[in-house]
Amino acid sequence: MTPEARPVTTPAGARRAALLTPGAGLYSARVAWRHSLRFRLALTYSALSAVLLMLITLGVVSLLLSRMDQQFVDRLNDRADTLAEAFTRNSGGLGRTAGGAGAYTLLIDPDGQVIAASPALRDYIDAGYPFGSLTRVPIQNTTVRAVKRQAGNFGTLWVGLPEDDLIAARQSALSALLLALVTAPLILLLTGWWVGRRALAGLEQAANLADRLDPAHSLEPLPLPAREDEVQRLLGAINSLLGRIEAQQAREKQLLGQIVHELGAPLTVLKASLQRAEARLGDPEVARAALVADELTFTTQDLMQLARGQLELKLAWHYIPAQTLRDRLDRLVPGTTFTGHWGSGILCDPDRLTQALRNLLANGRRHAGAEGTVTLDLHETPEQLCFRVRDSGPGLPPELGDQIFEPFVSGAGSSGLGLSVARQIARMHGGDLTGSTHPEGGALFTLTLPGVALSDDEGEDLADSDLLDEPPLTPAGGPGS
Repeated sequence: MTPEARPVTTPAGARRAALLTPGAGLYSARVAWRHSLRFRLALTYSALSAVLLMLITLGVVSLLLSRMDQQFVDRLNDRADTLAEAFTRNSGGLGRTAGGAGAYTLLIDPDGQVIAASPALRDYIDAGYPFGSLTRVPIQNTTVRAVKRQAGNFGTLWVGLPEDDLIAARQSALSALLLALVTAPLILLLTGWWVGRRALAGLEQAANLADRLDPAHSLEPLPLPAREDEVQRLLGAINSLLGRIEAQQAREKQLLGQIVHELGAPLTVLKASLQRAEARLGDPEVARAALVADELTFTTQDLMQLARGQLELKLAWHYIPAQTLRDRLDRLVPGTTFTGHWGSGILCDPDRLTQALRNLLANGRRHAGAEGTVTLDLHETPEQLCFRVRDSGPGLPPELGDQIFEPFVSGAGSSGLGLSVARQIARMHGGDLTGSTHPEGGALFTLTLPGVALSDDEGEDLADSDLLDEPPLTPAGGPGS
């Protein structure tokens, strides 16, 4: 059997349906990191913080290196000026070592010959000046930055300072910058995740509470947190929405009940009149009209059950022969093939069980067609009664699963309530209703009820009780309202 209309399931709806499946661990499940608001906030916070930190650090390091370089240049110029002044003031520097420890000096005459040098550069004395216009020269495996000054009548004074300390400081600053750029984003990400987890804990709890809501069973308001924040406002808005949904559901049930009540009486009169006309005239058109009236009567019964809800319905228990149930169903759904053991008794609400099985048989007949077959098999064990309804239709689409039992999965010639009401009635009796596709084709619905194992004495007691009395039948064997 193929349901006439297939609900569209979105990926998000499929994920939520999977979470709501029993055993899926809805409330203990953690949101995947790529779908976590905490992770996205922490990642955004970390990325922005890392960019800002990089810009600030680059600025600070650049300023620091610039100041260090300027200090080095100032020290070099100060030393060169001091030495040049010593040579020009009454030849006060003549014969002394130019500079101090760590300084490199050369005194160059107007002809370009080195006439004096610091101890590390004595090899250049009495030779031509070797460095030309270079301001950075390699000396003894180190880089030396140099400047020139006029040394009075002696010529030109060349003064250099090694850049080892400056280069080491620059490398240390760049290493610190690189380390900060590598570790800071990770630290910021972990910190943001921890802060976000604490800050959004109330939001996660609100989401878990909202996931527990089931409008079909309960619309109890959610508990509000003590702290007045966005989470409390969100839960308050949800509670307000729940109140409006509950009021709307009550109005819909009331309206549905009124509609069914208004339709029930004229349909009952119409059905009885058509049945009498059929018995008197034998006209097939009248018989077909009687079947349509019967279909409408059962539709109103399904609507009434939907309006009342399972908790508001009470079963009228009777112990009836299975053959009585079979006779009812044979009149309601002509052409049904009955197999199995129908000689036992059934403890049930006859009207409700008739309604459930009639819905299954009519559904099967609708999809099997006029030339197809519909079979109802009864199998009894000490533990349960098992009704199997099989048709020769196309079977059930495997992707729908239990969605075929949802209300208003409807289509041509159907209200979409039959399977939903049938399962509800089965569960009210302590049983269940499942559906599948038979291996040989066609739909197979299995309705189970708890078994009633009676001893001989118990059977005699029940024979004297009212439970064995068959309840009055509604017109055409249909269930009462």
